[in-house]
Amino acid sequence: MRELRDPEHELIAKAIRERVAEFDDEYWAACDRDHRFPWEFFTALAEGGWVGLAIPEEYGGGGRGVTEAAILLREIAASGAAMNGCTALHMNVFGLQPVIKYGNDRLKETFLPPAAAGELHVAFAVTEPDAGTDTSRIKTRAVRDGDGWRISGQKIWTSKALESSVALLLARTAPAPDTERGRFDGLSLFLVDLDPAHVAIQPIAKAGRNAVATCETFYDDLPVEGWRLVGEEGKGFKHLLAGLNPERILIAAEATGIGQAALRRATDYAKVRRVFDRPIGSNQALSHPLADSYARLEAAWEMTMIAAARYDAGLSCGAEANMAKYLAAEAGYDAADRAVQTHGGLGYAQEYHVERYWREARIMRLAPISQEMSLNFIAQQVLGLPRSY
Repeated sequence: MRELRDPEHELIAKAIRERVAEFDDEYWAACDRDHRFPWEFFTALAEGGWVGLAIPEEYGGGGRGVTEAAILLREIAASGAAMNGCTALHMNVFGLQPVIKYGNDRLKETFLPPAAAGELHVAFAVTEPDAGTDTSRIKTRAVRDGDGWRISGQKIWTSKALESSVALLLARTAPAPDTERGRFDGLSLFLVDLDPAHVAIQPIAKAGRNAVATCETFYDDLPVEGWRLVGEEGKGFKHLLAGLNPERILIAAEATGIGQAALRRATDYAKVRRVFDRPIGSNQALSHPLADSYARLEAAWEMTMIAAARYDAGLSCGAEANMAKYLAAEAGYDAADRAVQTHGGLGYAQEYHVERYWREARIMRLAPISQEMSLNFIAQQVLGLPRSY
């Protein structure tokens, strides 16, 4: 990777690189193979203060922005940790932005300090089986119960639910108005306990990123105290948006990091593997795709930094965040796929690790939103084209 333009940012990147160096590809391959959460890695970063990097200093965090968080997660992904390493930190690093921006003092004082210290693990409970990308159609309900609520429903793709004690959960507290503009009204955001007496958790078998389980969660009359409401009742989707653009930006950073890890493996192999008495990297059929991936990864990273800088400056960044996510997901996946191709049949073997990068890079083209939805945003919000849905 090229040196960052800002000397302070380069120092941050170097410090992270040194911190995660002890967790090599073999460590991550074992965690993935054994479906084992990377506790040693998480603890090391928590002790170094990295987990709370973007949480305000008054709550024990580092007080840094999305820019520094992007550098953190790109370095982690590029080390070979890929999504297994990054997902272990997601909610601590950026997932609590809605609480930071809209939460009441009791919420902030109760949950932000332990999250910054790495003592609290948080899950994200928004997506539902029958709603998918259309969040307005979620069916999980929060019903008034005295000064609090009772929540019932089902969520899917809840990462880290097995390790977490609380979840940031979106539920419907009032019927949606029968208008297109009001379809997100009546949704409220809560920070709830994952109380096993009321919450059942079922891991989902999946293709990759198996060190961090992704789960279905079932909520059965879960009691929630009134102070656990984040922001205003009925404005939960609006509050959730505080975390959506940072999520796209940081996923873009991770995608570029995975692409760089794959590209490093591919170029190293292409220099030493000899066929027909010459290194395979001398063949343009291999060297040109790798050079193309390098250029595209660098371009995607620049777009990611532009989006992050706009967010940190308080400027609109929806277009930039979606462009960064789209470009990085494409570039990261193609780099991983080309790394597999460069290794030939050995690329499919676990010992070279590129098949793991390939499996994890594929996630970015689906989550947190699909590539098609990023393009929809750009088409409608930037180009002014009419909606098709």
